[in-house]
Amino acid sequence: MKKINDATVKWGILGVGDVCEVKSAPAMQVIENSELVAVMRRNRAKAKDYAQRHGVKKWYDDADALINDPEVNAIYIATPPDAHAELTLKAAKARKPIYVEKPMAKTLAECHQMLTACHDANVPLYVAYYRRTLPNFIRLKELIDSKVIGDVRLVKIELYKTPQPDIVANTDSNWRVDPAIAGGGYFYDLAAHQLDYLDFVFGAIKSVSGQAANHTNLYSAADIVTGSFVFENGIQCVGSWCFTVDESAVKDELTVIGTKGKLSIPFFGAPEIRLETSDIKEPQIFTFKLPKHIQQPLIQTVVDDLLGKGVCPSMGESALRTNWVMEEMTKNYYNASDRMTRSHLITT
Repeated sequence: MKKINDATVKWGILGVGDVCEVKSAPAMQVIENSELVAVMRRNRAKAKDYAQRHGVKKWYDDADALINDPEVNAIYIATPPDAHAELTLKAAKARKPIYVEKPMAKTLAECHQMLTACHDANVPLYVAYYRRTLPNFIRLKELIDSKVIGDVRLVKIELYKTPQPDIVANTDSNWRVDPAIAGGGYFYDLAAHQLDYLDFVFGAIKSVSGQAANHTNLYSAADIVTGSFVFENGIQCVGSWCFTVDESAVKDELTVIGTKGKLSIPFFGAPEIRLETSDIKEPQIFTFKLPKHIQQPLIQTVVDDLLGKGVCPSMGESALRTNWVMEEMTKNYYNASDRMTRSHLITT
C-alpha cells in the first residue's frame, strides 16, 4: 500500500466547514510531521476566511484544483456524506491517501466503490471514527477485555433525543435529516459512531435485523430505529434510537452486561465509565479528560501510519461494515433509490 514519500504529511481539506473549526483540522497543524497546506470550499469567500483565520496559506473553491496541488500529499474529505464517494474516487485517481469523515458514505454501494478505487490505486483509506482512540473508550475496551464484568452476555444501546438534538451542530440547512445527502438522518450521523465502536470492541457483526420509521413528519429521514444484531463471536446486542422524545426522556447510554457485572458509558456525553458488580457496594466511576481537538488522537495514528511509524485502527474496511449494519437496520424504510435520489424539504 502506497503511503507517502515525504517526511511530512501535507494535508489538503475538501469541504472546510464546521467540523474543521476545532474537532479535526487544527490537529493537523499541531501534530509533529503534519501540516495543513490547503483548504477548499465551494464558497471561495468562506474558504479564504477559514484559511486566514487558521493560518493556512492556500485556499480553493474547486476540488480538482486542491486534489491536484503538487504540494498536497494527503486529502481530508470533510464534506457531508453525499460527496464522499465522488471525491474519494478523484483523490484515489491522483494517488493520494484519503481521510474521510464518517459515515464513510451515503450508501453501502458507494463504500464498495471507494474501497475498490483505493485498492486499485494502492492508496490507504482512513475513516474518522475517532472514538476508537479516545481515552474513555480505550479504557472501556480494556475493562471488557480484562473480564472485569466476566463474560459479556448482552450489549444495549439507548439514544433518545429531542427534535433538536443538543449533540448535533447547527447548520444553515439541516442536511443530516435529508437522506439524499446524509443517507439516513440522525441515526446515520450518530449511531454510526456507536456501531463502529462496537465493531472495534467485539469484532464484525454477522446478522442484523431492524425497523425504521418516521412518526412526526418533521423531515423525510427516519426519526426512530430499533434493532438487534449478533457479532461473529456470538455476543448479542439490542439498540433503540429515537430523535423526537420529550426532554424528560432524553437518554444516551451504552451498557455492556456480563456474568459478573455491567459497564455503562454515555456515548456522546460526559467522559466517564460506570462499573457495577456484586462485589462492590457502590458503583465505581472512572472519569477522563478529552483532547481539545477531539480527532487528534486518531489523526495522529493516520500520520504515523502514512509515515510508517504506526497503524491506524479505523480503515475503510471496518467502516464499510458499519454502513452495512445501518443499511440492514433501516432497509424497511429506505430503498436504494431513496438513498441515492430522494431529497425533501423540511416540512416545519
